[in-house]
Amino acid sequence: MLDLAELEQLVAFSDSGTLSKVAEQFHISTPSITRSMQNLEECFGVPLFNRSKNKIELNETGKFAVEHARRLLYETEQTLRQVREFDRKQRTIVIKSCAPAPLWTLMHRLSEKCPGITISSSICQNEEVLEAWADGSCDIAILPFPVDGGRCKTKEFMRENLFVCVPPDHELAKHRELTFEEINGFNFLLRSELGFWDTLCRRKMPASKFLVQSDEFTFNELVACSSLPCFVTDYVSNQRGFDFGRVKIPLADEEAKVTFYIMIGEAVHRFPYLCP
Repeated sequence: MLDLAELEQLVAFSDSGTLSKVAEQFHISTPSITRSMQNLEECFGVPLFNRSKNKIELNETGKFAVEHARRLLYETEQTLRQVREFDRKQRTIVIKSCAPAPLWTLMHRLSEKCPGITISSSICQNEEVLEAWADGSCDIAILPFPVDGGRCKTKEFMRENLFVCVPPDHELAKHRELTFEEINGFNFLLRSELGFWDTLCRRKMPASKFLVQSDEFTFNELVACSSLPCFVTDYVSNQRGFDFGRVKIPLADEEAKVTFYIMIGEAVHRFPYLCP
């Protein structure tokens, strides 16, 4: 049977032209390379070299064998890569979520139910989540609306409500509830990677400016030290202890009261104990 290591040495000989260079490349002795070439000739059952007293070179059959060896080595490498990639996917759950809170909730559940599983997650806009779900590049999709048909039924996952968060002496603090129309024009602190929440706020508040912070520590320091309003949800307030002595005022708009839906594809079959 052909030995892949010997085929690699044959290809290396074709590229370098001498057995000594091949031996140097593979960190073995020249006699070992000579035996490898002899073994290949025995496997093929035909001579692959023209040999003279001080020289060895490939004959036409040897050159033909080299080209097939290159293809075989390439196909072997591709096969190894594809099998490893297949195995990685069997142990990986890819999640696309439209917002942070449902992703955090799901990640917590998965970490308990799926030990040893790699979780790849990202927060995207609704359109990106839908696209990933449609082309099969994610196993789980989370959206703020149900999606009928396709790979599975959509299930309700969790609810989240948006609040305006201001210092007690801020002019908005006197309100028992607010609307996007009433806060449009106020400048807000905003975290990055909020998914559809970011899009919603910008769409409903075109007259406002947003100071976006990607670093949680910096954002929290600004919330603690500045008078700028920010947003918080009931999930973040309850689960993550977001307070800073601020007043939380609910938004009355229906768009600020969101039900998230989850779609689970092939992950159900690979992990039958996984459920939303």
